Amino acid sequence: MSTSLRPLALAAALVVAGTLTPAAQAAPADQDALILSAVQRDLGLDADRARTRLAADRRSGDTARALRKQLDSRFGGAWIDSSGTLTVGVTGKSADVARGVRTTLVQRSERDLDAVKSALDAHVAKAPKSVPGWYVDLPTNTVVVKSRPSELAAARAFVASSGVGAAAVRFTGTDEAPRPLVDVVGGNAYTIGSGSRCSVGFSVNGGFVTAGHCGSTGASTSNPSGTFRGSSFPGNDYAWVQVAAGNTPRGLVNNYSGGTVSVAGSQDAPVGATVCRSGSTTGWHCGTIQARNSSVSYPQGTVTGLIQTTVCAEPGDSGGSLLAGTQAQGVTSGGSGNCRTGGTTYFQPVNEILQAYGLSLLTGGGGTPNPPTGCQNSETRHNGSLAAGGQAIQPNGSYYQSTVSGAHVGCLAGPSGADFDLYLQKWNGSAWADVAKGDSPAASETVTYNGTAGYYRYRVHAYSGSGAYTLGVTNP
Repeated sequence: MSTSLRPLALAAALVVAGTLTPAAQAAPADQDALILSAVQRDLGLDADRARTRLAADRRSGDTARALRKQLDSRFGGAWIDSSGTLTVGVTGKSADVARGVRTTLVQRSERDLDAVKSALDAHVAKAPKSVPGWYVDLPTNTVVVKSRPSELAAARAFVASSGVGAAAVRFTGTDEAPRPLVDVVGGNAYTIGSGSRCSVGFSVNGGFVTAGHCGSTGASTSNPSGTFRGSSFPGNDYAWVQVAAGNTPRGLVNNYSGGTVSVAGSQDAPVGATVCRSGSTTGWHCGTIQARNSSVSYPQGTVTGLIQTTVCAEPGDSGGSLLAGTQAQGVTSGGSGNCRTGGTTYFQPVNEILQAYGLSLLTGGGGTPNPPTGCQNSETRHNGSLAAGGQAIQPNGSYYQSTVSGAHVGCLAGPSGADFDLYLQKWNGSAWADVAKGDSPAASETVTYNGTAGYYRYRVHAYSGSGAYTLGVTNP
């Protein structure tokens, strides 16, 4: 970890990383029960309401992603309220929004709000210490700036000096004092250098991702042994560790109930969705997403683009895994409060880490330590061209057969300025069913799926824009 963080106390317990075997994985029904139990405990729901809420969150996430694309510049964000209902903000008439979706007219689009927050981020050097952070608040269609109640004037002066219009900003008083949660194990522990400890976030090709404040590039780790190949903190709070031979990354998260949760992917959950965190100090705890794109000022500097949640955490939980069901969301960065009285915890989004270092998330608890990833390193490559709205089936308009279980990795590189999506499909005996997808508003997508033997194919869809694409494919 960085020397500025060494004074923080070490966690008392050390959970050895990299020792789980496939036999230790929880069956799907078991892990669903464990997630339900934690959601019931931390959100105060009975089993039926918890099960209904989780299913609704998954549906809402799919709907929100689709409407973000459909509405484009008119999209004012999507959020789930305390009753589990999805609301979509729209800056104009909403007649073209899907039937059954609750909409509300908002003044600013999600892009407008992000631009306001980016202006504050650009002037972070002017932020007073009495301002612990700021974030995009979709339900109020504003950017919220946090401040000590007695020093709101300094917060207003900071906003004014950033050139941000006052109408787009809301101020809230808080006694928060966020700090990086060092000495942590998220799933399992690892040791940095001579003895400081942090947590494994999520396994990736060749190693794992974790919090950037845990170690600088080049620092060594043990249990598992490895080396920090990239690290960024402050500004960001992410890093990745390449593990040495003999350590096998698994797509698993410790649930601290005697088993593991199998990671299925990394689709972003909407604001208001239920999420759970794994950490060695406090175990497995759940809450909801309050905001995305939150900026937080730690004593060491400001970190931007974080996920803000109601999940509790304590020192010793940093770097750990945040999941929405079985979808990876982020790694623990820091926060305030504790798991006795509650608090606010922030997470570095996992997809940003994967994109920054060109990594692929391991899913389903399997995969070799260093599977090929990325378009250049794929086992096979397929080229094509699509007009807007068109689609193509690969490989070569057909399918392929996998005779063993393992990781299917697809990397799509689309034309600049377009929005191309990638879907991995498996034959279920009567039809092709989507088993993994990359449907962000970007030209390039990566999907990873740990599947059983069977017949598979990829569907490339030009949601908007036209041009040539390359699909890289790696099979078990």
